[in-house]
Amino acid sequence: MKKLFLTLFLTVITTAVLQAQQISVVSGTNTNLYQTLQEAIENAPAGSVIYLPGGGFQISDDVKITKKLTIVGVSHRADTDNADGATTIAGHLQFIGESSGSAVMGVYVSGNIYVGDADGGVDNVTIKYCNVNSIQVNNGESNDLYVNQCYLREQSSIAGNVKMENNIMNCIGGGNGAVINNNIIFWRTHDGFSIHHCTNSSITNNFILNWWNGVYEVNNCFVSNNCIGTGSWGENPIILDGVSFDDIFESNNGIAISSDYSLKENVDRSKFLGTDGKVIGIEGGTGFSNKGLAPIPYIVAKDVDEKTDASGMLNVKIRVKAGE
Repeated sequence: MKKLFLTLFLTVITTAVLQAQQISVVSGTNTNLYQTLQEAIENAPAGSVIYLPGGGFQISDDVKITKKLTIVGVSHRADTDNADGATTIAGHLQFIGESSGSAVMGVYVSGNIYVGDADGGVDNVTIKYCNVNSIQVNNGESNDLYVNQCYLREQSSIAGNVKMENNIMNCIGGGNGAVINNNIIFWRTHDGFSIHHCTNSSITNNFILNWWNGVYEVNNCFVSNNCIGTGSWGENPIILDGVSFDDIFESNNGIAISSDYSLKENVDRSKFLGTDGKVIGIEGGTGFSNKGLAPIPYIVAKDVDEKTDASGMLNVKIRVKAGE
């Protein structure tokens, strides 16, 4: 099955190379190519997978995703070994109507990802290996949103039983019945709160940076959260007063949301074990892929002749590596 998938993907991606890196839409055994992301979304049958190569793609605020679609890029990071760089979407992605079951993986989104609207909720949306400005759940009837191994640069507003695991993110507002585990959570807005207006939720094994002032919501279960700041929070939190971010984390870019970081090698990890016995934060739970690679093959090198030879053949050489 894995070999069959790789063969199918190579066929799709080779065709895309020959067609100036167009967008491939796969529905069953059919593949169609489009010039713009808007065309791909509008013409893709429900249940399709939209494959975006490295490069930049524009999307208008007028474009709404109203059917089940999976959007897959190669990576949100420019420093991967993908020959065409990161996959970047300029604009917002908006999932409404009948788009339950949709997914987004391996892309950088300059704007927000919206789930649901005033007319109804959207269920079972997965956002993974992405770098997004924020997640905005606009209808409390939306259920089973799953956000995993993402960078969320600004405050996200969630509703319903959202599950957020192993993300590096800004603060969170809202959520009823949410599960927020093994994240690194900053605060930058809302009066210094990392998590606010979150009720009946399980919030465990997180590193919460610069959090302060306590919690004023009800019926939450806060377990094994490590807080760099002041005050106390939940059941047996570890409050690291007088400890700076740089004291315990490796980082190539300070505390920027889009930077890579993990616990320093000389940090005593035995002090930071969560309820699952693994290290708190992104090093526990499902782990964190700092390459931001979606689990698909991608082009690491290519050589395409500018014109055909005397026999009418076009010489194409492509080297592909599988995503982790």
